[in-house]
Amino acid sequence: MSTAVIGGYVPTAPRLRLTQRGRAVLTFLAATPLVIAAFLFAINGGGATASLEGSNVQFEYVTVEAGQTMWQVAEEVAPQSDPRDVIAQLVQFNQLSGSDVYAGQQLAIPAGLK
Repeated sequence: MSTAVIGGYVPTAPRLRLTQRGRAVLTFLAATPLVIAAFLFAINGGGATASLEGSNVQFEYVTVEAGQTMWQVAEEVAPQSDPRDVIAQLVQFNQLSGSDVYAGQQLAIPAGLK
């Protein structure tokens, strides 16, 4: 079957146009599974368990003196080791935000570090 052309008009299929509301709905529908997956991952992602058993890690405390830096503490605690590695271990073990210390601060030193 052929299409008859009358007066130069050729029928075409209508174009799909998304309105602003349609775009918002489409974005919402596309983002919903991602948000749900992120939420489920956040809830179940930890996997840490607490127990009443204490760990066998022995440690001692060192008090930072006035004017003393973390570098000096690291050299004092483990003179045979690279101070940069010792500082990184101390920052991680004591849950510090950086390598800045202040006078009177007590740092926990793992026994295996010495």
